[in-house]
Amino acid sequence: MTINKILVIDDTTVVRVKVREMLPPGNFEVLEAKDGVEGLNFIRQEKFSLIMLDFLLPKMSGWEVFQQIQSQPELKKVPLVIMSGRKEEVTEKLPEPFEGFEFLGKPFDQKQLLGAIKAAMTKAKQPRPEPTSVARPTNNNGATATDAIATTTTSSANQIQALNEKITAMQVEIDGLKKQLAQVVTFIKQKIK
Repeated sequence: MTINKILVIDDTTVVRVKVREMLPPGNFEVLEAKDGVEGLNFIRQEKFSLIMLDFLLPKMSGWEVFQQIQSQPELKKVPLVIMSGRKEEVTEKLPEPFEGFEFLGKPFDQKQLLGAIKAAMTKAKQPRPEPTSVARPTNNNGATATDAIATTTTSSANQIQALNEKITAMQVEIDGLKKQLAQVVTFIKQKIK
């Protein structure tokens, strides 16, 4: 009988215990890590059937652990479920549609957990394009396709940076409006008394 090793990396004990309790009884061995460093150490020492990774972790973030997993071809094949109570934290780094892993929003129930695990296992079996180094065709200007991709990537990075700057500016504006609203509410309360 095969034992499926599952690693749950989450800084919240309740979530780790909840996952363990929601799994069907039987052939599962659940290992738990309370931070990204501990989780990565487990990943390097053991072979897992599934990794469940919280995106916001102490010591080393889930994002950093994810990058380590993606940098190693044998680890990329392990089914992965990324968990977070704030999906926007994940989509900021990994835009949808999610490829190579499944997202599970917190809080979750048993049906959602099992669905995410099943989806992650399906995604892990799907072939993913690997970067290849083949002949580099050039256009009329002598620029290669790689140059065009690099230019596009730089352009995308600049657009993302501009959007992040806009978000930061909007957040400052929102904070200012919240402060003004609080002052208006305080003023109204004083007038009512």
